[in-house]
Amino acid sequence: MPVSAYVQSVAFFAVATAALFVSAGTIAIATYWVYLAALAGILVAALLFLDPDLVRERMRPGGKKRPLALQLVSVVLITHWIIAGLDHGRLHWSDSIPAWLQWLALIAIAAAYAFCLWAMRVNRFFSSVIRIQSDRGQVVITTGPYAIVRHPGYLAGIVVMVASGLALDSWIATGLLMVCTLPFLLRRVVIEDRLLPAELPGYADYATRVRWRLVPGFW
Repeated sequence: MPVSAYVQSVAFFAVATAALFVSAGTIAIATYWVYLAALAGILVAALLFLDPDLVRERMRPGGKKRPLALQLVSVVLITHWIIAGLDHGRLHWSDSIPAWLQWLALIAIAAAYAFCLWAMRVNRFFSSVIRIQSDRGQVVITTGPYAIVRHPGYLAGIVVMVASGLALDSWIATGLLMVCTLPFLLRRVVIEDRLLPAELPGYADYATRVRWRLVPGFW
């Protein structure tokens, strides 16, 4: 595993922890600790169980820097952590999310992380950008979660983006993250679902067998 992967994972977790607790002004928030534990779990599992070549691809897709759009998503994510901490810990703008919904959101986040990790374990071409990875010998993946939906990674990402602000007890943070990230993720689904059948051999046949992009029975 690349050393930079460990460094980036530790740095990302440190930023998340600082953004939440510094903005909240307290560390005595149980749901925040559970939220961070789920985040730590997916980071550690990724470092332990993913193909190192996939990790390199996700960090530098095609050997290049991540595009600006992905960097902006990271900025929005950090911003929503800061807003959630301020909301719940100090200013109480919209921290009225019921406790049961916060815990349900935490369960949804953990499940989405596990589902995404499953997809990455099965699919060594799970890049952070939309591209045909001819340099890595990309083939169609049809097993694991890909036998259920065509884009399990996006499904997991959407669940996390919807549930994150709820778990952190901030309607404002919830709205910010959903408005700024859901159109981006859904657009990527549409673009990828056009590119893959056209340029990846075998994908069109796979798409006729697995009809659903994100949600079985719906879309």
